[in-house]
Amino acid sequence: MKQRSLFLIATLAASLHLSAQEGKQWTLNDCINYALEKNIQLQQNKLSLEESEIDIKSARAALFPSLSFSTGHNIVNRPYQENSATVSGSEIISSDSKTTYNGSYSLNAQWTLWNGGKRLNNIKQQKTNRDIANLTVEETENMLQEEIAKIFIQILYADESVEINKGTLEVSQATYERGKELFKEGSISKADLAQLESQVSNDQYQLVTAESSLRNYKLQLKQLLELDGTEEMDLVLPELNDEHVMELLPSQQDIYQTALNTRPEIQSGKLSIDNAKLAISTAKAGYYPSISLSASTSSMTNNASQNNWAQQMKYGWNNTIGVSLSIPIFDNRQNKTNVQKAKIQYSTTQLDLVNKQKELYTTIETLWLDALNAQQQYAAAESKVKSSQTSFDMVSEQFNLGMKNTVELLTEKNNLQSARQERVQAKYMAILDRTLLNFYAGQEIKL
Repeated sequence: MKQRSLFLIATLAASLHLSAQEGKQWTLNDCINYALEKNIQLQQNKLSLEESEIDIKSARAALFPSLSFSTGHNIVNRPYQENSATVSGSEIISSDSKTTYNGSYSLNAQWTLWNGGKRLNNIKQQKTNRDIANLTVEETENMLQEEIAKIFIQILYADESVEINKGTLEVSQATYERGKELFKEGSISKADLAQLESQVSNDQYQLVTAESSLRNYKLQLKQLLELDGTEEMDLVLPELNDEHVMELLPSQQDIYQTALNTRPEIQSGKLSIDNAKLAISTAKAGYYPSISLSASTSSMTNNASQNNWAQQMKYGWNNTIGVSLSIPIFDNRQNKTNVQKAKIQYSTTQLDLVNKQKELYTTIETLWLDALNAQQQYAAAESKVKSSQTSFDMVSEQFNLGMKNTVELLTEKNNLQSARQERVQAKYMAILDRTLLNFYAGQEIKL
């Protein structure tokens, strides 16, 4: 009964969560915040960041001595000796027993006093790795925001395309109805009427295709948000006018300079160079001597002794302390190889940074040029839509009066449809590129 109650509670909770998700309205900002909380790759990067914090603690702990306790217990059998003599602690024990038991107890400490600075460099490297892991988290967050912005704006584009195709279909249906009247009057032929009917079917197909694209973009958004593909998303789609499209673009160089100072991939590249420098120092430390301090305290017991266990522990107790010096003389070229590889890695990280800077500049330059071209295309398409609309209205009116044929009407209609699609495509391309440019300039993603 109790298990059934727990199952019902869990089922109810899941259904309430699903209902809450389905009833929620999603803005662009909601999508970004949800992805930053639920995305699996981002969560994995955060776990790597936590792991790097543990590595720092481990590197710091290496500065301190190590302490261990050990004990050993042995049974010794001498089948062919009448008597035996063994050393246990500070006494020599003679025994005529063929089997004896002895125990040892030891407390050992080890402390590396100096090893060429390897431990200190390791701490610095682990801290740098922690900072790089943190920048990796930021880089993933930026990637998520960019991807969501791209898909969200594609959804805006697809949604407006659906509306355009709906309007086009309504016009085609109205024209077809008018064509049937003209056919009855004898003003157009049956072939002309068939062309009008075919145009209605074609526009219906275009509408279905546009709606399919819209559903596909929504599915991609759900996948980025780690949502079930069957869940409904009520997206809040803002209306963007000409002011959003034709906004003045920021300076390309200003964006690049800001991005150089703020983008995590660039900062991560710089830290990788610092880490490579530390790796060279660590490798060179292999040429230096290492000094270690050791200490131990121990005692032994033997069952053949005439003293009891406590007396044996007391009289057999001994303490030792020592210093060891290790000087590398010949190591089969191991240290030299490590230093050379560390220097190569340092050069590699420098080239990686230069490559990242070039990629960043290329990305910004491409976005800037695409945004400028899209604005110019939008302005041209806006003018083309106005002239195409005027031309279509005139030809449509003349067609209704029997002065224009079906081919001329459909040509003007298709020209208008093409102009509208060009305008909406340029509109959202300009908005997307400008939004990403602002993001690279350090602004939040917003529409």
